[in-house]
Amino acid sequence: MSVNISGIRQLERELMRRFGSNRTQQIVDIALLAGANVFVQELKRQFESFKDTGASISEITISQPTTVGGARSVKVHWRGPKGRYRVIHLNEWGTVNNPNPEGKGAIARALRNAAEAYRNAIKRELRRGL
Repeated sequence: MSVNISGIRQLERELMRRFGSNRTQQIVDIALLAGANVFVQELKRQFESFKDTGASISEITISQPTTVGGARSVKVHWRGPKGRYRVIHLNEWGTVNNPNPEGKGAIARALRNAAEAYRNAIKRELRRGL
């Protein structure tokens, strides 16, 4: 999935000029966390259809915002006592013995379904912060 947005550099410079780098980073971090929460809710909805013990759903975690390659980002990953991070890719892609598991493509579906709501959450939080 790719999106072409023009004018981002000018917007960033203007925000830095008005608010300073620390306040701008705080606003962006809040917006990223709000967007990640929207995505996680959709991801949990997609995982409900094939849950067994619910460990894959309960171990979904959102990282703190970090700078990666010059851009702020958050990571949605699996952390918990049952170690579901080891098998998530098997549900998403299948295996040789089970090429079409029940949850195949759940993460990709969640990404597609939450794209518009994610953008709206980001916009809403950026507007609130400004």
